[in-house]
Amino acid sequence: FEDGVPPEFRLHPTLGGKPVPPGTLQATMSLRRVTGLPGGITDRHAFAAKSSYLLSGAEVYEPHSYAVEVKARHAGQDYRWHYDSPEGQVHIAADMAKAAGMKVATVGEGLLHQRLALYGAIQPNPEGLRAVSARFPGPVKSVSVQVGDTVRKGQTLATIESNESLQVYAVTAPLSGTLTARHINPGEAAGAEPLFEIADFSSVRAELNVFPRDRGRLQLGQKVFITAADGAAKGEGSIGFVAPVGSANQALSARVLLDNGQGQWTPGQFVNAQVTVGSATAALVVPLPALQSFRDGDVVFVNEGEKYQALPVQLGRQDGQSVEVLSGLQPGAAIVVENSYLVKADIEKSGASHDH
Repeated sequence: FEDGVPPEFRLHPTLGGKPVPPGTLQATMSLRRVTGLPGGITDRHAFAAKSSYLLSGAEVYEPHSYAVEVKARHAGQDYRWHYDSPEGQVHIAADMAKAAGMKVATVGEGLLHQRLALYGAIQPNPEGLRAVSARFPGPVKSVSVQVGDTVRKGQTLATIESNESLQVYAVTAPLSGTLTARHINPGEAAGAEPLFEIADFSSVRAELNVFPRDRGRLQLGQKVFITAADGAAKGEGSIGFVAPVGSANQALSARVLLDNGQGQWTPGQFVNAQVTVGSATAALVVPLPALQSFRDGDVVFVNEGEKYQALPVQLGRQDGQSVEVLSGLQPGAAIVVENSYLVKADIEKSGASHDH
């Protein structure tokens, strides 16, 4: 009963279709809940006579989902009933959960990180740039590469006849990478100017703009999460340099070296960054993908065998990746931390969500 009062149990006893005086009956009720903890939690309710019914003095908290056992004693005879009252609960077979990529993990204490948002662009790593010149001036006999070609260290790029010795020698690549510029053709004279430019893009750097007011929050070695502006690439690194002075618009520059072995980063690509500038411990932390909106509130889905139960939670601080849980969930509970939306979809499809 929850019309104008906190949810409570009321028992209305009858015998042979006729009301039984509440004072002649002793009754208890046990509610076994799925909480993500081994064995779950069992709430016990004792009843006392009130007016024409028996009332449990304890509030029935959310979610109203449990396996129920009722025990009663009347006129020297014992009675017992069992029934299930699921709400926001669904069964998903283990093989189906695995095939769907659902992941369950035990939650507990964790760190919440304070992060500073920065923006910038990908630039080539200067340590991976080389300008290739002729060792001895002379006419170019041959050129064997084009702009955009991938070259390996030691590969012949061109041959030149030395003006002094009249010997033909090879101009080779000083490193492996991509040929980004070619300034010479066969028959032309090679001098001191660069003939080729090569870039090794296996690592790049993110040049991030920093407002002067935030300079004091940045330190060398701080972890940085980088995301392409279009969301196509993600990576992480650490701050390796912060410019001591600003540019013409007073913005400072912070640099982060990124691995680009898979070629996911392109020079000139705009990026967003999150710099970890502080952290604090929270007693109970869950990853943001574990959260879903359900019945006008936030829930996580706890797991017990093939049962998945929505638990309403009260949230606290968050850092963009994790969130603090203030109430509604116990440390050590097993919850769905990946693809939790699939549990929500199954519950809604099965009609197991009940609106009060």
